[in-house]
Parts: sequence; structure tokens; C-alpha cells
Amino acid sequence: MDSTMNTDTLFRPFIHPKLELPNRIVMAPMTRQFSPGGIPDDSVCDYYRRRAEGEVGLIITEGTTVPHKAASSHVQIPRFHDEALEGWAKVVEDVHAAGGKIAPQLWHVGVIRKPGEGPYPDFQTVSPSGYLRPEKKVLEPLSTAEIDDLIAAYTQAAVNAKALGFDALELHGAHGYLIDNFFWEGTNVRDDEYGGSLVKRTRFAVAIIESIRAAIGEDFPIILRFSQWKQQDYDARLAQSPEELEQFVTPLSAAGVDLFHCSNRRFWDPEFEGSDLNLAGWVKKLTGKPIISVGSVGLTEEFIATYREGTAEVAGIDELITRMEADEFDLIAVGRALLANPDWPKLIRTGETDKIKTFSKDQLTELV
Repeated sequence: MDSTMNTDTLFRPFIHPKLELPNRIVMAPMTRQFSPGGIPDDSVCDYYRRRAEGEVGLIITEGTTVPHKAASSHVQIPRFHDEALEGWAKVVEDVHAAGGKIAPQLWHVGVIRKPGEGPYPDFQTVSPSGYLRPEKKVLEPLSTAEIDDLIAAYTQAAVNAKALGFDALELHGAHGYLIDNFFWEGTNVRDDEYGGSLVKRTRFAVAIIESIRAAIGEDFPIILRFSQWKQQDYDARLAQSPEELEQFVTPLSAAGVDLFHCSNRRFWDPEFEGSDLNLAGWVKKLTGKPIISVGSVGLTEEFIATYREGTAEVAGIDELITRMEADEFDLIAVGRALLANPDWPKLIRTGETDKIKTFSKDQLTELV
């Protein structure tokens, strides 16, 4: 990596009426499963504090589950309710003491949860239509009453986030989990208000956002993360064109999303033919809202290849700087590079790029 590169664009303050950050670097949410009984302990506090000390502008936590018995697929995924809240309060305190800002990622795994998984193994997994992927039905569809319960669960989690002193919240609407199960026609074949057209498939998320906004007020920032790809199908697409993407993001923006977090496996990939804009760039163009981009920042391999090959080498960030200088997106989320280097932003800012370490999948086995 070129230590002489001008990285000033990464270290400009981000100023929004609801959220001010010292720089443009976000810690991407990454599942870790190191919370015993679903309760964040001191090791989790230390993990996030180190990233704040390393000059991350905004930390988005690993997915933390809303108060619903089918929300989690593993007993060590942190919960965001009941006794786990005390652990999260300590995380917030430690991050703020280190000068950082932090948002929880509110999560329900949806149909990805296998029967018998998680802290409530006897509770039924949920899905809008019962489909794991196209043509593979594994469950009964959710009733409207059950959908109302899920909306209430997300809302309570958001109320918890504000009460604990978090700086924002993120809704996980990507990668084939519950909210994305509603977005994707491959898992949503409902014929009521929650299914059908692309716009109608946003209705569940819109209802969650509207309910959260009514509960927490106008001043608390809501981030929505979404993706075209799903873990069930990496080639899946919610929107085949900019026109369809506009149909998708417009009701979500109007419902109260303050920032969109657009998940790509590689941030430099163009989203549609005829333009170099990535997904984040298109959503910024269509909504005018601030946008977080993400995808293999600072590394040579995207995450699936990393898990197969075992490592990802350090890569330059010239393309990232070019796109940010062009105002394609506002913030950049960094994932695996921050696992290997808690002080990645500081090393970039000071030009000490020779100290940046390679990422290895072995680093996923410990919380450092």
C-alpha cells in the first residue's frame, strides 16, 4: 500500500443533522459469536473499545438479536434484550470513553435459522412465506398477527438502543435474513399487503421503520443495510435496473431511513451496465441520502474467497479514495481489515501502512 497517498478524503468529518463523525470510516458489522449465553462480556467491550481507540469513526456492532424467540441461530450471538442490555451498556460506555461512536445492528435471522438452533430450540423458525430459497418451502407462512409481533420486537430493540445511549441504530435488511426474506421474491410469495410487487415487498421494513420512528422520535438516526445478493443465492438481485432500484429505495427512504448501508462483496463492482457506479452510488443518486459503501476494503480477496483460501493480502485503497473524492458515497465500512488491524484507520492516517497486517480466517477464532 502506498504510504504517500493523500487520504484526507477519508478523514473529513461527516456532518449530518442527526449524526456527526470525526471521519468517514465505519466498522462493518461482523458476526463473532463470543457472547456467553448471548450476553456481551468484558472481552466484547474490549473488542469494540480497541476499534474506537484505533480511530474508527462509527462502529456498527455485530448483529444483535431483537426480542423474539426465533431471532437467533446460536446461543453465543449477542441478544439485545433482557439481561444482555447491561452488557451492551458497558460496551457503549467503553466506546464513548475511547472517543468513539457506536450503533447496534438489530437482527433477526429469519429462515436461515435451522430447527432446533439458538437459545430457544423448541420455537418455530419464521419466514414470510416459508421458503428458504425459490421452490424450497420448509415452513408455514407467517400470519399477520405474527408479523405484528415481529414489528413490535424490532421497535422494542430500537427503544433499547436509544435508552442505552447508542449514537444510531442499524436494521439488518441484507444477506437473506428476515427483513431480506420479505424483500426477495425468492422467499416472499405472499399475496397480501406484504408481498407481490417490489414496492409491496418493502412493506414489512417500512412498517418496522415507521413504528421505530414513532417510538424513538425524529432525532435518532436509523441506518438500513440491504444487499442485492443473498447467502442462498449470490447472483440474486432485488432490482434489475436503476428504475427498479428507485422503486425499492423510495418507500424506505420516505419511511424514515436516514442512511443506507449498501452491501457489496466488492465495493468497486459496478451495479448496472452503462455506469461505473456501485450500489451505494446509485442509492445516493436516487435518494439524496447519505450512504455507506462496503466490500473487501483494503484486501485482495472478497470474503468467500478468503474463507476458501484462508488469507487475504493487504491491498491499496487508491480506488476507494478516487470514488470518495468523486462523492460516489459518503462513508466506507471496513470489515476484515479491522479484524486484523484494530487501528487500521490510524495506520492509514499516519501513513504507517507498512504495519498493516494480512487477514487470515484464523483470526475469526478469537476476539482480539
